[in-house]
Order: sequence, then structure tokens, then C-alpha cells
Amino acid sequence: MRSLVPILTVILTIFALWYLAVVPMNIRQALTQLERDGVQVVPESATERRDAGTLGLILNNRRAISATYAQERAILPAPDQVAAELWKTVAQKKVTSKRSLVYHGWITLSATLAGFVIGSGLGILLAVGIVYSRAMDMSVMPWAIASQTIPILAIAPMIIVVLNSVGVQGLLPKAVISAYLSFFPVVVGMVKGLRAPDAMQLDLLKTYNASGSQGFWKLRLPASMPYLFASLKIGTAAALVGTIVAELPAGGGQGLGGRMLTGSYYGQMVQIWAALVAAAMIAAALVVIIGLIERAALKRMGLA
Repeated sequence: MRSLVPILTVILTIFALWYLAVVPMNIRQALTQLERDGVQVVPESATERRDAGTLGLILNNRRAISATYAQERAILPAPDQVAAELWKTVAQKKVTSKRSLVYHGWITLSATLAGFVIGSGLGILLAVGIVYSRAMDMSVMPWAIASQTIPILAIAPMIIVVLNSVGVQGLLPKAVISAYLSFFPVVVGMVKGLRAPDAMQLDLLKTYNASGSQGFWKLRLPASMPYLFASLKIGTAAALVGTIVAELPAGGGQGLGGRMLTGSYYGQMVQIWAALVAAAMIAAALVVIIGLIERAALKRMGLA
């Protein structure tokens, strides 16, 4: 309960602010709809309403506040509208239907997991090489840092087009972009962890005449575990972002990214927000799973 209370407090605060933000975001659209329905609004002229302040419109049209929560194409949907869309697209649709968020969520999740595995494996290997090779430390690490300065929105279409031109389609192009974003946190965290043992611990291993591999498995690797799992949590979220960005230029409306893009084409903000919430839930679930694996691994190694 001690851990749940702060979490619930934050969630309730977010929802309260969300409900409050709905009114100023949707008031102009609500007044326009009410005017079309024959309801008197203040001011009556659309030009005057466009130039009027948002607060003044709300105060002069208090009866229109309830209408801001029921807009079909709202600029900012209310939380209950997003919840209704989630219920409709998750519980009331077959998982094989292209209108099901479960269907699109699985497409995004599969590419995310593939990219996360590739990126994490590459990051761990690079980190080991950087720690044990000064040449790699001086050459690879600066390039790894420089790679993250390239905007993913710029490089994602290029990767998709290049891979499509050689016949590589489907999951792999998205996994490559996902791996591109996820490997860097793992590299940085793993390098920091492998270098965590201090000089006294390293000298003690030399005193015991331990080999380089024994130093790695008995000292450096266990010391790096807390850093590794912390970076994996960041990496899995980055991998999900990379997958969603990759789904935008991929076309076909597949995955949560495609769902968001389709919603933007038709002005369906509720659909976009439902996909965003689904993506957040997937990211949270992945972080929780990594946290459970971390707890079990550290406990088995005697570090927790």
C-alpha cells in the first residue's frame, strides 16, 4: 500500500488535469456545433469567437462545458472517450481483425522485442569490447555517441526504403530501427557497470592469480548487473519508440504507429489517443517484466 498510494495519487492527478484541459481545448469546436444545432452562443459571430479569449468563451457559455466532453472529433478527447475506444477495439473486436488494437499491438510488440534483443546483444558485446580494448574505447564509443545525434525521424524512412529496395520487408526493417535506438543505453550502462569494480578489488584478483576470464565472470559481470538492468529498462522503451516511428513510413496502417497515422489522416483523435495509451501500457508491461527478471537475477547472484 505504501508504494501504491503515490502511484495512484499521480495517476489521479494526471486524469484530473486531463479532464480540466478538455474544456479549453474543445470549447471553440463545441460552440460551433451548438450554433449549428440552433443553440444560442456568445458571441454569435464565428469571427468574434475566433478572436475571443478561451477563458471568456468558457465563462460566457457555461452550458457548453458538458458539450466539450462529447465531441466526435475532439482536439483533446476526454479520458472516458479514450477508455470507450480501448474497450471497443480490444474487448469487442476479434484479435485477428485489423480494427483490433490487440492485432496492431502484437505487430508493434513483435518488432519491438526483435529490435530490443538485437540492440541489447549488440550493446553488451560492444561494451565488453570497449572495456577490454583501448582501441575500441577510442574509436567505437565516439561513433556510438555520434549515432544518437541523427534524428530517428530522418533516418527511419531511409532505412525502410533501402531495405525495401533489396526485398527486405515486414518485421526486420522495423527491428533494425528499434535496435538502433535501444543499443546505445545498453552500451553506456554496461560500460559503466563493467568499470564499476575499484582498484582494490582488481588488485585482489591479481593477488589470487585470477585469469582475465575469471575476472570478468567473477567480478566485472556481477558488478555490472544493476547497471545492465537499468539500461535495459531504458532500452526497451526506446525500442518501442523506434518501432512506432518505423511504422509511420512503412505504410499499410499496420501496428500502433500505423494506427496513429491513419487516425491523423481522418481526424480521429480518439483513435490516436487509444493507440498512445496502448503503447504506454505495452512499455509499462515490458519494464515490469524486466524488473521481475532483475529481482530474480540479483537475488540468485546474492546482490539483492
